[in-house]
Amino acid sequence: MINTLIKMLAVVVLLPGLLAPNAALAKDYRTIEWTDLMPADDLDALLNPPEYLNEIEDGSEEDRIASQVYSAVKQANDSAYQRALSSTRVRPEFDGQSLRVPGFIVPLEFGATEKHVTRFFLVPYFGACIHVPPPPPNQIIYAEYDKGFVLESLYDPYWISGVLTTSLTENDTATSAYSIKVERVAPYTE
Repeated sequence: MINTLIKMLAVVVLLPGLLAPNAALAKDYRTIEWTDLMPADDLDALLNPPEYLNEIEDGSEEDRIASQVYSAVKQANDSAYQRALSSTRVRPEFDGQSLRVPGFIVPLEFGATEKHVTRFFLVPYFGACIHVPPPPPNQIIYAEYDKGFVLESLYDPYWISGVLTTSLTENDTATSAYSIKVERVAPYTE
């Protein structure tokens, strides 16, 4: 599980070509990547995990959070890596900025129908917040879209555009360090 989180982060970091902006949709918004939202030292810590994590085989008993890894996490709670995994630290320069970011939708509140989403978490990869552990809070954006939109599938990525703020939102699903007042929702295209 922990190795899976590291691999997912590597996909977000190492494949920036997936974030190629569509000029017609991006004219009013600055397009950012998920890693832009992390302070540099948090990103560095996640990209350079402790050696003991590299020795854990994906899917093995040790890969489960309730196993020996959990004990190691508790003991290493003061490491930069462990702090980065739960970091609520933000990049204050993004506060109040009109931004555009791609991601996957984790619905929280619905409008007229079950598919009409008005409140959601935007996350960098499919399955985030559904599987444990969730991404760090500075890699989750709480989104409010009063107009709402029809979410056909959780598997589909979207471009979300709006004004980003640095505010903490906590609920039973996850904690986010950013919020966005959504102005546009568009299917993700390269």
